[in-house]
Amino acid sequence: MSILIVLVLIVLNVAVWGQVVFSGPNREPEVYFLDVGQGDATLTVFPGGAKILTDAGYGFKVVTALEGVIEDKYIDLAVVTHPQLDHFGGFNYLLDRYQFGAFVVTGRESEIEEWQDLLNQLKEKEIPIIRLSGGDKISQNENVISFLSPTPAISQSGELNDTSFVNLVDLGKFKLLLTGDIGFSVEKFLVKNFPDLSADVLKVGHHGSKYSTSEEFVQVLSPKVAVIEVGENRYGHPTNEVLDRLSEMKVFRTDEDGTVKVTVGGQKIQVYVGK
Repeated sequence: MSILIVLVLIVLNVAVWGQVVFSGPNREPEVYFLDVGQGDATLTVFPGGAKILTDAGYGFKVVTALEGVIEDKYIDLAVVTHPQLDHFGGFNYLLDRYQFGAFVVTGRESEIEEWQDLLNQLKEKEIPIIRLSGGDKISQNENVISFLSPTPAISQSGELNDTSFVNLVDLGKFKLLLTGDIGFSVEKFLVKNFPDLSADVLKVGHHGSKYSTSEEFVQVLSPKVAVIEVGENRYGHPTNEVLDRLSEMKVFRTDEDGTVKVTVGGQKIQVYVGK
């Protein structure tokens, strides 16, 4: 079973989870930016078949979105970028319908009632909760998810959005950067500390907020494709400032395109939209 090593690490009470190895049938990598309204939910399917769901939006929409892209009811890992409702709320609906191997969290605490409900459900279902931070990795053969942030210092930030996981997903044939809700300060940290940082596909930070996705950050990453996970909202997301910064690449957004699927054909990135 693909989650075996995770369970072994829990039994050994390892404080830092350095690497998890998956195995399974060969296939092309797939990434689904799920249409869940104003929230994030990204499903990454490794070529070996392991499924990692990063965030789950706010409400029930993630259930419908997942049913549209996978048939089985098992997800190897759930990753919660940070404890805000539009990122974790949907997991409370999924836990009644899907089996999960483990949950990965930053360890940042929250008094939100729904967050406590989620933690209680995980405890009742005996689903392992793993705390990771910048420097940890998850891998399947040559496919690697590198957790770049938050560091212990950033995880204590007074700005909860900046404590989001930032994950660089190297799927061999393309790289994906998942940025949660980080703002300019964490982007500057990433540029300074990862001078070779690049990505073919960018999950745009904070639903297209003008306080994320700086011009410098975009230039360093130099992505070919940008995806904005966004729905109807009162914040003006995505803002014109961000859309201007992304004008040199192809931009997809879930409020207009529905669920966005990214995969490869030969050596080319292929993008499919749900609407």
